[in-house]
Amino acid sequence: MAAMTNGANDASPPSSTELPPPARTEAPARLHQVVVLASPGAGHLIPLVELVRRLAVDHGLAVTVVTLTGMSNPATDAAVLASLPASVATAVLPAVSVDDDTHTIELVRRSLPHLRALMEGLRGGWSPAAALVCDFFGTAALPLAAELGVQGFVFLPNSFAMISIMRHIAELHGGDAAGEYRDLPDQLQLPGALALRHADLPDGFRDRADPTYAYHVEEARRYGGADGFLVNSFEELEIAMAESFKRDAEDGAFPPVFPVGPIVRPSSSGEEDDKSGCLEWLDRQPEGSVVYVSFGSGGALSVQQTAELAAGLEASGQRFLWVVRMPSLDGANNNFAEMDDKDDPLAWLPEGFLERTRGRGLAVAAWAPQVRVLAHRATAAFVSHCGWNSTLESVAAGVPMVAWPLYAEQRVNAVILTEVAGVALRPATHRDGGLVAREEIAAAVRELVEGEKGSAVRCRARELREAAAQAWSPEGSSRRALAEVAGKWKAALVDGN
Repeated sequence: MAAMTNGANDASPPSSTELPPPARTEAPARLHQVVVLASPGAGHLIPLVELVRRLAVDHGLAVTVVTLTGMSNPATDAAVLASLPASVATAVLPAVSVDDDTHTIELVRRSLPHLRALMEGLRGGWSPAAALVCDFFGTAALPLAAELGVQGFVFLPNSFAMISIMRHIAELHGGDAAGEYRDLPDQLQLPGALALRHADLPDGFRDRADPTYAYHVEEARRYGGADGFLVNSFEELEIAMAESFKRDAEDGAFPPVFPVGPIVRPSSSGEEDDKSGCLEWLDRQPEGSVVYVSFGSGGALSVQQTAELAAGLEASGQRFLWVVRMPSLDGANNNFAEMDDKDDPLAWLPEGFLERTRGRGLAVAAWAPQVRVLAHRATAAFVSHCGWNSTLESVAAGVPMVAWPLYAEQRVNAVILTEVAGVALRPATHRDGGLVAREEIAAAVRELVEGEKGSAVRCRARELREAAAQAWSPEGSSRRALAEVAGKWKAALVDGN
């Protein structure tokens, strides 16, 4: 059985104890239990934990967060989970066999017997489940939810566009036999006159011969069996997409999709401690003057691209705060490995760069308290990899972006930010190897901070900041959507009893 604990309000992790479910008569009933299954990776877990916080605090739901063993750093997972309210329970499923080629989706599938045991324990004990919520990579659990008679929901930690892409994959393979795959069209038309080029599709979606493509096809085929979706976006950010899904739900063509974003980390999170001293540096800078540069916890630039970025920032003449990570030596654009104590990313910067930019620029190694940086009065713009968590943090803070996607679904996000939301500019890349030249970097940064085209982007960023806040106001669209879902779960369990 999974080891279960309760969450904590402080940073101290709770002790891990085996908790057999008591009989209903031996404990006060927690009538509205929701089991949330998280797939590996801090980028998935962070928004999921914030969603759980809102379900527990705002709607009084008893929630159990279930994590998997393997493919993620247990210490990182524990640090994220430690911020949960004390009322939230956590469970870690036992390890299953994995190897270097095991996909996250396969890890979830192999863990289903352990999840079944946990769910059946809840059903036979004092706290039955009303719903099972899995995330983007966990839809293999949806048939289990149906079998156990609980509502099965999918939490998308990214955009409406990603659900639309998955839906297109399912429709494309609707009449095909298992093992037969078709490529998505070169111009994939999404609601709102948004056309994705083949090069804009996420990793694993561009080639039917890619082994990951087969996993996505099977995931997409299960979408129609969900009772609903929770998407970490809000209506005003992707309005045409949101309206399209709403119409389809009303017509019974697709399960309901509830926008519940922007779900972002609170600035009071312990993860946001200013270990680098960059907030003190920002305090000394003029208002709206600093360009923040970060490619997330997994983004990696080549040695050559790192040098071009340094030269571009220097040539732009703008103040900057750059979170520098170790460069990629093999051409990969992502690297999730933990940095060794001996690693010094700043040593890879061009000779003399730090000295020449001292006074108007600050480079810090590996990490900065991003939510607080984006909310700081001195921050004017964000050079971003367009990870969806970073995207929403920037939108919520009203900070316009230079869109520089690297991997996963970030190219899709870049299209949304530039062509749909209008809160980002995108520098041109060389066709051979995708290098972004220093001249393009300098021009994009200058334009965004002080140019005429940048003025429209800055204005739009301020508008979306207000819309994001409104979405989570007492009568906002996202708050109402989450309340509707919570009400469905409560009603289902009460009716079932």
